[in-house]
Amino acid sequence: MGVLEKIKEIEDEMARTQKNKATNYHLGTLKAKLAKLRSELLIEQSGGGGGGGGEGFDVARLGDARVALIGFPSVGKSTLLSTLTETKSEAAAYEFTTLTCVPGTLYYKGSRIQVLDLPGIIEGAARGKGRGKEVIAVARSADAILIVLDAGKEGLNRHREILEEELETVGLRLNKRPPDVTFNKKATGGIKFSSTVPLTMLGPDPEKVAMNILREYRISNADILVREDISVDQLVDVVVGNRLYKPCLYFYNKIDTITIEEVDQLARMPHSVVGSVQAWFNISPDHREDDLLKSSLWEYLGLTRIYTKRKGQQPDLEEPVVLSRLRKGTTVKSLCLSVSSQMVRDFNFALVWGKSAKHSPQRCGLNHPLQDEDVVQIVTKTNSQQKQDKNYQKIVQNYADKYHKKKFEAKKQKQTKLRG
Repeated sequence: MGVLEKIKEIEDEMARTQKNKATNYHLGTLKAKLAKLRSELLIEQSGGGGGGGGEGFDVARLGDARVALIGFPSVGKSTLLSTLTETKSEAAAYEFTTLTCVPGTLYYKGSRIQVLDLPGIIEGAARGKGRGKEVIAVARSADAILIVLDAGKEGLNRHREILEEELETVGLRLNKRPPDVTFNKKATGGIKFSSTVPLTMLGPDPEKVAMNILREYRISNADILVREDISVDQLVDVVVGNRLYKPCLYFYNKIDTITIEEVDQLARMPHSVVGSVQAWFNISPDHREDDLLKSSLWEYLGLTRIYTKRKGQQPDLEEPVVLSRLRKGTTVKSLCLSVSSQMVRDFNFALVWGKSAKHSPQRCGLNHPLQDEDVVQIVTKTNSQQKQDKNYQKIVQNYADKYHKKKFEAKKQKQTKLRG
């Protein structure tokens, strides 16, 4: 029996099993087996080439953030990319117009956001149907996901639910946060399970459920500390350890084809924006102008503009340093790392003006959280302060080694030219 047949058999058994306290342990074991088989299926597909040697979707990571456009065929992804960016993606009235990944760059509030137009996926993409394997691989590398849906077809086809299931199957958790659970494997000592809150979703004996899940993954020694009420699925995610938690925005396109009552119903759904690319509803025809979709993407990406300032000079308000909450964070340390790693080594303190400062300027350390449009001046250590550092001799030696190495290579090149 193949992996797909085993997955189908477990899914059928879960559908037949009634959910109550008596079957809670059995369902937990089935969910652990299902997650393990799905992981094996993904590894098998990636190793075997899956789709038969088609063109890959390797796209260089550029800009301050990356957004992947995902949706069924002919929902308007290519037209949306052409509207948001200067890139022209082929659009037509037939399905599967886009056959590969088309990247574009959205310039918004001083940031550069890479937008990827991906081929349309179909139900069963997580199991390799169509080019679903490549599309989902790109989605895992994105900072956020923009799911594009056809508002005229959503009522009958439940496309949103299907896409959520496909992404959940491959380990993507949309608009969720990692559970507050500490899981550590160890060499000996058995399994120790403890919690600081009542666990109502794991049945009358949560420790037994956890034991069954760990036994399925052949884990005999581990410490588990649970600090919030979690479900069986969340516990499986913690044990597997390869889940990715992504912000996701749903864009219902073509609202000019449905009634105002249906538009109101779609607009009230969580994490949703309604609009029309063709009729310019909630999206501007000029990619440089602000609109609801761009501002919503900015919020979901967690981007922050920071203006830098030199001592005795006015702040540079033309080219901000854009920090991402989803990448390096939005602290003073993140700002230093974005400029130079040596700035963290020589950091003394920072002067901050803006929303995050209690008073202007506020003297802050590396862990101070910054907010949008803050002005920051980094003050580095003086020479006397650097000499007091315990690693000062090592730093000086490394610098001298690099200098002499560079000088030796330049001399060697000069001698080679003279001989030639």
